[in-house]
Amino acid sequence: MAELSGKRLVLGVTGGIAAYKAAELARLFVKGGARVDAVLTESGTHFVGPATFQALTGNPVWTDQWDARMADGMAHIDLTRGADAIIVAPASANFLARLAHGLADDLLSTLCLARDCPLIVAPAMNRQMWAHPATQRNKSQLLQDGVIVLGPASGDQACGETGMGRMLEAADIHDAVAGFFQPKVWAGRRVLLTAGPTFEALDAVRGLTNLSSGKMGFALARAARDAGAEVILVSGPVTQPTPAGVMRVDVTSALEMHAAVMQRVAACDIFIGVAAVADYRPAAAVAEKIKKDGKPLQIALAPNADILAEVAARPNPPFCVGFAAESRDLEKYAEDKRQKKKLALVVGNLVQDALGGDDSAVILFDARGRHPLGPAPKIDIARGIVTHIGAMLDGNGG
Repeated sequence: MAELSGKRLVLGVTGGIAAYKAAELARLFVKGGARVDAVLTESGTHFVGPATFQALTGNPVWTDQWDARMADGMAHIDLTRGADAIIVAPASANFLARLAHGLADDLLSTLCLARDCPLIVAPAMNRQMWAHPATQRNKSQLLQDGVIVLGPASGDQACGETGMGRMLEAADIHDAVAGFFQPKVWAGRRVLLTAGPTFEALDAVRGLTNLSSGKMGFALARAARDAGAEVILVSGPVTQPTPAGVMRVDVTSALEMHAAVMQRVAACDIFIGVAAVADYRPAAAVAEKIKKDGKPLQIALAPNADILAEVAARPNPPFCVGFAAESRDLEKYAEDKRQKKKLALVVGNLVQDALGGDDSAVILFDARGRHPLGPAPKIDIARGIVTHIGAMLDGNGG
């Protein structure tokens, strides 16, 4: 199911060059299954025209609180009745100030004042404007009022300067909004995950690795964050973007991943070992590139530590979840792994069904038996795993 299926969103667009990102945001919301009603301020129309949002959302666009299309003349009230959230992106410095002081002098500001739904804003402005004490006071007031503030980020700005004030990318805002609607079944919990492959150096340029993309681990990090957890993600070398709000620790080898996990595991409530950690490493890496001479090359391998087993064997272990990616006999190997390592849960999948792809199908193995999930996008699979673990932690499963 699409992440925003059945949701009704009001997308507010204020004046600023970042308004071009709002068009992509509208597209992502619609693709995610939401109905989107776009509301532009007068200054917002100078950057992206209403026709763009009408084409992207398939719905009329609103700019005037006296719009005659609203028969009762109450667009400022009717547009938010039944809405699940208002998202203002970009939210200019001027608009944040008006919100903070309760001003309602156009359609969008009036909608934000006369609402029964959550308000989410994504600020966008010049770095000096964002850093100004007045803007920071306004942000603090909005947070106290229960407004959700996404960003801003640091980066290049249209004025040619670099710094804080750049609006988050549309995909990041979409993910944050989708996450907002998720049940907070892990609220207050601390989660440590591993993801991706490891790379075990043979020489200066070559190494032993595997085909793990990290997609499942990163989807689980996002799902855990959306469920209200504090998340630390220890990742091998991948190209996946880090979910906002997740602390990422980059490592390369299994030894580095082991050290990073052991340094942090004592403070976590849940440990999920998603990474495809190399079982062996070269006993001695060569500093220079090995030159071929036409003769067979023999490489002595040393075993790597079993990170998951070591965490599960701690005196006071966290709730431990393992992954079993197999090419055959999935149920036998996954259940053997769960019992041998004394894990609460093992997530099993056949490598030919999921490795590197955007969709997946898995089977959850716990003390109660097997629980299939999918096939579905990996974020949906991740949310299913989070829900299952939440039920086990609450004593309703496993």
